Amino acid sequence: MEIRQAEFVSSITDMGKSPAKKLPEFAFIGRSNVGKSSLINMLTNRKGLAKTSAKPGKTQTINHFIINQKWYLVDLPGYGFASVSKDLRQGFGKIIDHYLIKSETLYCLFVLIDIRLEPQAIDTRFLDWAGSNEIPLAIIFTKADKLSTGKINQALERYKTELLKRWDELPPLFVSSSTNKKGREEILKFIEKSFSA
Repeated sequence: MEIRQAEFVSSITDMGKSPAKKLPEFAFIGRSNVGKSSLINMLTNRKGLAKTSAKPGKTQTINHFIINQKWYLVDLPGYGFASVSKDLRQGFGKIIDHYLIKSETLYCLFVLIDIRLEPQAIDTRFLDWAGSNEIPLAIIFTKADKLSTGKINQALERYKTELLKRWDELPPLFVSSSTNKKGREEILKFIEKSFSA
């Protein structure tokens, strides 16, 4: 897929204010500092489309970007903020829950995980919650440029083993790097196939 156009549409905290134009939506979520904004900018080839920050919890709203006038890329608040209040964390949880469960145009939720880390309880809990709510999802492992091919394969096996303890089958898995654009073609091809099928 060639991305010819990527434009910011809206930033909301209320599902009632979602874009009026109904198109397939592909949402991205992950822990703070997982590299979500960098990945979105890499996928769209737009350096400043999603705002990157060293401060966790920068995305505090549901942000819609329209891509090629055909689909929405949705940037969701992260889960597991370390530097925001408990009340705010609960608020983000409600926003995320409401969007993911109620959205009628969500084609896939991409859950981002830092491939350098051992499986984290917060990630596996979120994946289990999404799976139990039958939310269509895929996993994107980020920051793969920081590891050798051997270490990447070891990390993937660890995650597969962990997930298969509770899951009957694995969701689609992608390995990415915003630095060298690893995984970009595969992720965009997956998105294109999802709404052209």
